[in-house]
Amino acid sequence: FAWDAPTFDFGKIEQNKPVTHEFKFTNTGKVPLVITNVQASCGCTTPAWSKEPIPPGGEGFIKATYNAASMGAFNKTVTVMANVENGFMQLSIKGEVVQQPQ
Repeated sequence: FAWDAPTFDFGKIEQNKPVTHEFKFTNTGKVPLVITNVQASCGCTTPAWSKEPIPPGGEGFIKATYNAASMGAFNKTVTVMANVENGFMQLSIKGEVVQQPQ
């Protein structure tokens, strides 16, 4: 994997408004990259990802949607399992959920 950025900061987001970030990557290996699973650190984050094998030099994505239900700061991880050296890669999202304007 060569990631555009493995961490994303949403900054301040409004409560009860889910937000999504798309992590983009390039397969820098010599064989097709196969993502076998993507798991979020909590039920408040829903992942989506490239399902087809990514050829060498090809690009793919991991989307992380955070349900901003609880007030306060958050820092969540998304673990990407794939046919890479260590078997997985961790991405992270963070930010602060604030009250909606009245």
